[in-house]
Amino acid sequence: LTFAASDGAPRRFLQCAEEDLAPFVARVREPALKHAVAFGVAFLHDGMMPAEREAVEALFSSGAIQVVVCTASLAWGLTLSSSLVIIMGTQYYDGSNMGGADYPVTDLLQMMGRATRPPGSGSIGEAVSGGSCTCVLMCHAPRKEYYKKFLFEPFPVESHLDHFIADHLSAEVVTRTIENKQDAVDYLTWTFYYRRMSQNPNYYNLTGVSHRHLSDHLSDLVESTVADLSEAKALAVEDDMDLSPLNLGMIAAYYYISYNTIELFSSSLTAKTKMKGLLEILCSASEFDVLPMRPNEEE
Repeated sequence: LTFAASDGAPRRFLQCAEEDLAPFVARVREPALKHAVAFGVAFLHDGMMPAEREAVEALFSSGAIQVVVCTASLAWGLTLSSSLVIIMGTQYYDGSNMGGADYPVTDLLQMMGRATRPPGSGSIGEAVSGGSCTCVLMCHAPRKEYYKKFLFEPFPVESHLDHFIADHLSAEVVTRTIENKQDAVDYLTWTFYYRRMSQNPNYYNLTGVSHRHLSDHLSDLVESTVADLSEAKALAVEDDMDLSPLNLGMIAAYYYISYNTIELFSSSLTAKTKMKGLLEILCSASEFDVLPMRPNEEE
């Protein structure tokens, strides 16, 4: 606003008549926001009232105001789009690490994805032929090459099936798709994991890509996975080859939960477990490990 005023055009970002703006300004209680909106600039943050946020989004979506400043925590909940997105920095203050921490790349991609509104369009749904959108990413100089490489050069997509094979194997045993260890090895040969092993063996700690190397690796993976599932009482091994599901494995497959979680519940829950104990056991479920948390909400 200061620079716009110094150029002699304080309302350069306002694209509607003041009488059309008045009904929306009346819904805004925050003095700073009300003042900024009158000049075509607004801001959004987590502490805003829903009515204020709706007013800002409506004004920007219609093209009445042209600039909206948002906090990074709104990256996933924001539905607005723009012809120009400027990301002012790639780090946030992390008190637990006593300094700055990088935003996850997924968050940055989500912010960049807001640049989907053709220049000159009056609304989000209005298309303008030949228009292009721009995203400006401002980052610390040493990180510049990293982000350039990430944005302009493709990264290979690798499989992490070996980290989650136990739950998949247990579910396939329950459905009788896999009835023995050889079935399990054959099952793995139809996966993306198997394809990538031959293309990038170093990533999967393989010493070669011959049929013997791949077969031995899959056999070892199946053996170790079956041993873990058997120890967790998710399945039973008969004659050192045949696999059959047990109750815990069937429950885990039916409710789509990890075999580690069902093993924890089975070993920890008793008829005398109190409410506090129930909550502690429930919160120890491995499924909670993959839930993302916003910065500073770890506790």
